[in-house]
Amino acid sequence: MRHNTKNTRSDFPILKMRQSAGGRSTPFIYFDNAATTQKPRQIVEKLTEHYATSHANVHRGVYRVAEEATRRFEEAREKVARFIGARASREIIFTRNATEAINLVASVMAPRIKKSDRILTLLSEHHSNFVPWMRLAEKQGAHFDVIGLTPERRLDFADFEKKLTPRTKIVAVAHISNVSGYVYPVEKIIRAAHKAGAWVLVDGAQSAGHMSVNVAKMRCDFFALSGHKMLAPSGIGALYGREELLNELEPFLSGGEMIREVTTESASWNELPWKFEAGTPNIEGAILLGEAIDYLQKVGMKNIAAHEDELLRHALAAMKKLNCVDLLGMESAKDRVGVISFALRGVHPHDVASILDEHYGIAVRAGTHCAQPFMRHLGVPATTRASFYFYNTKPEVDAFIRALGEIYEKFSV
Repeated sequence: MRHNTKNTRSDFPILKMRQSAGGRSTPFIYFDNAATTQKPRQIVEKLTEHYATSHANVHRGVYRVAEEATRRFEEAREKVARFIGARASREIIFTRNATEAINLVASVMAPRIKKSDRILTLLSEHHSNFVPWMRLAEKQGAHFDVIGLTPERRLDFADFEKKLTPRTKIVAVAHISNVSGYVYPVEKIIRAAHKAGAWVLVDGAQSAGHMSVNVAKMRCDFFALSGHKMLAPSGIGALYGREELLNELEPFLSGGEMIREVTTESASWNELPWKFEAGTPNIEGAILLGEAIDYLQKVGMKNIAAHEDELLRHALAAMKKLNCVDLLGMESAKDRVGVISFALRGVHPHDVASILDEHYGIAVRAGTHCAQPFMRHLGVPATTRASFYFYNTKPEVDAFIRALGEIYEKFSV
């Protein structure tokens, strides 16, 4: 069934907003979805309902409201597990975001990393999947190495194979780059890494909510996601970990729900997944993440991916016709989601973003996108980034393209 953008847009109150821009009233165009997504009214209403009817701490109270809160919280965990193809909900750990999920893994894996071991990540990684591994290598005396990119800014698989050795213990890669939007061949990476005896963490912050994900088929050891990038509130994320591996690892934090028994001499830990969930969790965030998953599944992940691809191809084709736009080698729409980083000749990326907002009511991101090594590889201090979602439209893209042309004519130096 073809995705009907008009129907879904009506669910997002903020998309009905108009702004004063360039001395006129303009519709709000939101192209910063790689940073965070907007929330449908169903999520807003569910938050109100939760606080009004079923807010209580989970897992502890025996009264009805607490039991209802616990049921909804654990039901959300099951939804996440099904959504990403985990074998069981006990393989899902709630975190604040993908960043915390990655740091959790880096922390609990530390005892397994020895001197002369190697950790591999990709040059284009978000800092959240780069710096934790750099720090872990430094702390343990291990070797931190970086996989290069091809001239088209894709993964250099030959370089990966060259740097993957029997001493490699962890390979950490993004499913999708938050700068280029390219989908990396994670299944191929995982097969090679496992053959060498390494564990693999996949940063799924940009893929969950934009394409179908199946961690069991992928065969990754860990997978991290952020709720706010897939319609849910900020402050909620999840980590998938293979059950047998999570059982072997020590807890990340201590206290609260992760405790089984404590005496004055010792303590023992709860079973999965609560072993890794110390303290009161973001209960409403988890419940709303489950609601967001319900919404996404009604739209259909194939429909979402197809709509993004249509917008991406439409935007790239138009941008290539503008002689003022430099796509920085990232011109192909193949194996990519709706993320475009670019430079407008003669105008600084921050100025492009500011002018788009002030004169056209268009929201985009400008900066290094928490990927400074990638920016150095591109040879630029920053880029402007437009990122699409299923509620965006071709007329919005057309307005964006026209604005770029006008900005170049008026403001380039």
